[in-house]
Amino acid sequence: MKLVVKNRAKLFISISACILLIALVMSLFGYGINYGIDFAGGLNIEYNMNSTFLQSDVEAALKNQGLTDFKVSTTGDAGTTLNIRIPKLSNQEDIQNLQNALEADLLAKYPNMDTSNSTASYVGPTAGATLVKNAILSVLLATALMLIYIAFRFDLYSGMAAVLGLTHDVLIMLSFMVLLRNFIQMNSSFIAAMLTIVGYSINNTIVIFDRIRENNRNPELAKMPRVEVVNMSIRQSLGRTINTTLTTLVTIVTLYVLGVPAIREFSLPIIIGILAGLYSANLINGYVWAFLEEKSKARRKKAKLNTQKA
Repeated sequence: MKLVVKNRAKLFISISACILLIALVMSLFGYGINYGIDFAGGLNIEYNMNSTFLQSDVEAALKNQGLTDFKVSTTGDAGTTLNIRIPKLSNQEDIQNLQNALEADLLAKYPNMDTSNSTASYVGPTAGATLVKNAILSVLLATALMLIYIAFRFDLYSGMAAVLGLTHDVLIMLSFMVLLRNFIQMNSSFIAAMLTIVGYSINNTIVIFDRIRENNRNPELAKMPRVEVVNMSIRQSLGRTINTTLTTLVTIVTLYVLGVPAIREFSLPIIIGILAGLYSANLINGYVWAFLEEKSKARRKKAKLNTQKA
């Protein structure tokens, strides 16, 4: 059965715009991205428990100290390392009092707990602001280099359409960080996820643009409307794109389901970014290129007519 692909770029752009608008409104009303300790600043405490432990025991001990905003995780190959993240706690005396009380509670249940080699590090909001700045610069630099590469390999309009797609994917990732703020925090792992998606999304777009270029070189297709060429190219590439995406998603979803919280912070944005990249590469980017090409063609035709009249 022949797969029919139609130009619904306006509809799909509208759907993306609605998602972005909802996230923007939520942010304006104070329900924006849930920044983790890496961005917002706070205290990070780590203990070697020398045995397995229950996170619920640690959470109960923290609540006994009047804390409600914290994150407890288990690290290490044997799962014996306790990591506690507490935002908005910077006073040295408060930190020391908290550690003393916390250690007293936990030692009652876990006497093998190593308190002498514990680590407590504070990340200030200035460091978080620097991290945000470097993240933005990294994405902008990667996007600019990809624009140059695609414009050189294909054409300027392909580069512009690809950059629009990358911008779309990154903004969708950020929007879902707002929509899912109750389930996930933004930490430094998000930066790695975002840069991963910038590279992954452009791959799907290049595959389709490569097919568009090959079809444009076919004399029989040269006079076809650019939208029809895009439709044909997407049909020809769709099977490969879906298979590649599904293979990647199986791995990432498995990591999310079976991984520790730190892995989930990394894998969930990647899942969102992969789906956004599949969406934009097949339903938006090619049609943006076709629109720019048709506009350029119309301008050249108009200029030619004006020259002939002159």
